[in-house]
Amino acid sequence: MSETRDSAIETPKRRKAPAKPKGRVTMTDIARAAGCSQATVSFVLNNSPGIRLSQQTRERVIEAARALGYSAPAFSALKAPIATFEGPAFDRLDGVIGFAVDQLATSPEAVVAIEGARQASWNAGNVLLVAQTMGDAVMEPRAIQALTRRGISALIYMTIFTREITAPDFLYGLDIPVILLNCYTADYAFPAVVPSEIAGGQSSTRHLISHGHRRIATITGEPWMQAAQDRLKGYRRALATADIPFDPELVVEGDWSASAGYAATVKLLGLKDRPTAIFCQNDRTAIGCYEALKEAGLHIPQDISVVGYDDEEIARHLFPPLTTSILPHMAMGQWAIEQLEAPTAPGRGRYPITKLECPLVERESVRAVAVLP
Repeated sequence: MSETRDSAIETPKRRKAPAKPKGRVTMTDIARAAGCSQATVSFVLNNSPGIRLSQQTRERVIEAARALGYSAPAFSALKAPIATFEGPAFDRLDGVIGFAVDQLATSPEAVVAIEGARQASWNAGNVLLVAQTMGDAVMEPRAIQALTRRGISALIYMTIFTREITAPDFLYGLDIPVILLNCYTADYAFPAVVPSEIAGGQSSTRHLISHGHRRIATITGEPWMQAAQDRLKGYRRALATADIPFDPELVVEGDWSASAGYAATVKLLGLKDRPTAIFCQNDRTAIGCYEALKEAGLHIPQDISVVGYDDEEIARHLFPPLTTSILPHMAMGQWAIEQLEAPTAPGRGRYPITKLECPLVERESVRAVAVLP
């Protein structure tokens, strides 16, 4: 019996030596050769303390790195896995993940995304270091360099406005995993996650249509912003699907503010054939819309229905509570951390853009369209 067991535990066959890539060997090359994620390679080669990786995984990464001719100061001294303490206080990861965002103070989205990433990081025992860069061409690379000097094993790079970016050169030069949050590049060089704004605008409008509304107005954000463009596309798609003609009179440009929501609603109420419902493309716009409707002596939702977008804290405290869509920055932050455990995609520069749903939260600001006598 013991002989059978011993014979079954044979030394694994040596992996076929990977083909050496042209140019500088990167952690992406090593991850592909070792059959693991880029984050795992980073943890091993940087000797990140306390990481609970099996000895087999560590050795596989080191073997692949040596076979490819990877050279780095830290790696040259890498002999064997670092011993870790055991027990409740040390039975967790100690990795450090960097989070760079261009703006923190203008809106809650960045804070929510950071909290999602923080929760996911802490669940694995990792620390999150955050830097605000303001997108400054000089200070941004310095801020990220400061993070990398602290020994981060990965970087999440976020923009406050959803958009395509031209990634700065220093991102391509980093030898750690980089995840884009709320932005993406045309060359698909990095894993990226954004809200599914077109679907969100379509869902909001479709919700009003399902309550019998056909005269549906929308107050947009600033038209140069991708979020405003995509939410408007979703609005138009929902109308087209329901065979409701598009009326440009029912689209009023705003700037995401309560003041713009108020002014746009006053304009809509001045139409000869006023709308029975208004899709405000963010909750702050809806605040101004509420004020204008109440000032005009109209009741929500008895006289007119209102839908917002973003699900900010204020939405549930308006009277009546506002039906709105969740902007999924919490889930996006969590998604970014989860990608660090995913295997590296084959090839370079072909990561698909992930779009997360903006779920509709039904409250009391929508009802079936009133039937005129």
